[in-house]
Amino acid sequence: GATPSDTAPVVLADAGVENVNAQVDALIDAGVLRRLLALTEPKFSNSMIEAWWRSLTHQWCFLHSLDSVTTVRRLVELYVDEHNRVLPHSAFRGQTPNEMYFGTGDVVPADLTARAEAHRSASCETCPSNEAAA
Repeated sequence: GATPSDTAPVVLADAGVENVNAQVDALIDAGVLRRLLALTEPKFSNSMIEAWWRSLTHQWCFLHSLDSVTTVRRLVELYVDEHNRVLPHSAFRGQTPNEMYFGTGDVVPADLTARAEAHRSASCETCPSNEAAA
């Protein structure tokens, strides 16, 4: 269940109905969350994270039963871990956010290019070779 806490996570949100409603207000009143409304309280915008929140909610959370705060926390923790550690990002040329942050994925773009070239040059009995198609 919900447990009040001085160290409750702060949610940076806009004033949309999905963020300002009786259910969210109950979590804030119970001390489970603290809310910071964007564009009214902070000196910066939350627009950079909006797409990420949309992915988290629509491509992950809404596919599961959100029957408790514990369940939501578990689902969000798993999504954040997968997003940062496993899923490659096109803006990072195939590297994960962790590989970019820790500088451990420098070989990823070259490996992807080499693998694509190897696949393009391969042929089999079913598929015509690249030379025959040219």
